[in-house]
Amino acid sequence: MIRLSLPVACLLAALAAPAQTVLDPALVERVRTMAETAARAAAPPNTRVAVEIGALDARLRLAPCQQVQPYLPPGMATWGRSRIGLRCTDGLARWNVTLPIRVAVFGRAVVANGPLPAGVNLSQEHLALADIDIAAEPGAVFTDPALLIGRTLARPLQAAEAVRAPALKSRQWFAAGETVQVLAVGPGFSVASEAQALTPGLEGQEVRVRFESGRVASGRAVAERRVELSL
Repeated sequence: MIRLSLPVACLLAALAAPAQTVLDPALVERVRTMAETAARAAAPPNTRVAVEIGALDARLRLAPCQQVQPYLPPGMATWGRSRIGLRCTDGLARWNVTLPIRVAVFGRAVVANGPLPAGVNLSQEHLALADIDIAAEPGAVFTDPALLIGRTLARPLQAAEAVRAPALKSRQWFAAGETVQVLAVGPGFSVASEAQALTPGLEGQEVRVRFESGRVASGRAVAERRVELSL
């Protein structure tokens, strides 16, 4: 869906004017460069970025414009299916539209060596390395199969499908009642101490701990019997 940001009077003027082809070759290259630059800033090393430029709605009529400025809309994704903003800064009407794009980021990642059911405990024979579009779906990929050995799949995978973080069951690093190491991290300092876990420590999730003084705090389970607190 094309989103327009135009006052009514300017919109009427745009409809009355001859339609303009906004996507001239120079503008397309500016859009491509902007999208590639944004994607590369977040892409891992040794990856390749490819951008597909979509088309505006053929029914859209835009007033003639001497200067069209591409921009990245706030909060818009830089990978996968996204949009680039186009706004007229010098023309009969100051129109503002968005252009669909698709950004692929190709890199080497761990994939399923064949169809894998949910619940399987991953071993080396289940895994392979392949060049894939890591931006095709949400979720972090893995580049080292050793990091996945012993992990359990939360959902089935097709052959050659990337093993992404959301497809894995969260590990339980410790149980409620266990003594854990707590690292409190603040601006320019860190303090290590011990505490008792009041809730199970599931990977990456919030956990409550009680210190010897009786103070209760919340942190994040980060490893075997380890909790990180941000101050």
